[in-house]
Amino acid sequence: MTRPEPRVVIADDQALVRTGFRMILTSGGIDVVGEAADGAEAVAAVRELAPDVVLMDVRMPVMDGLEATRRVLARSPACRVLMLTTFDLDRYVYAALAAGASGFLLKDVTPEHLIAAVRLVDTGDALLAPSITRRLVERFAAGDHETRAPAVHRDLAVLTPRELEVLALLGRGHSNAELAGLLTLSEATVKTHVARIFAKLRLRDRAQAVVLAYETGLVSPGDTIERPER
Repeated sequence: MTRPEPRVVIADDQALVRTGFRMILTSGGIDVVGEAADGAEAVAAVRELAPDVVLMDVRMPVMDGLEATRRVLARSPACRVLMLTTFDLDRYVYAALAAGASGFLLKDVTPEHLIAAVRLVDTGDALLAPSITRRLVERFAAGDHETRAPAVHRDLAVLTPRELEVLALLGRGHSNAELAGLLTLSEATVKTHVARIFAKLRLRDRAQAVVLAYETGLVSPGDTIERPER
């Protein structure tokens, strides 16, 4: 059975940006069910329209995208939030991911990438622009406490050795296909491990897995990626 296209709310304080994104998504067959000009409107729109995905601008009046994300996910945990930003140095990146955002996109994204990104996060995957991921790791390594969210304390002892191995590789940004190759496993087995990790640690998606891997010290910035010994 074919998965239905995601229902989307676009939250941005610039009307032209909202119109442009609506046109792009609609042309790709995605249903844009609502728009919001600030964070408070975004929270209200999610409550009323129950979208699958919210495109959420970081910097908005009345209520910024970070606080709106917290409120949206507190009330509608099944919703996915994809943050939009003009700058890959945005100070909200880490805190937004810790709050449950499924990823970040720069506003100069191509139409094809935007459509693919919305569909990707709708499936429960995470999306981070490579430049944002790099900046996130660099700031974490530098101990930028203004950027960081409060530490996540979860007991990794609930994971098996194999699941710890998988989480460490998730923290380095690997896809399921890459994990399968590194661990000499089938993709189906990898998906099972990932699902169990998420369930045990109460993680929403891969973005939160990356945050947790760094918060707990399982992965350190600059770690090299090596093929695990068998």
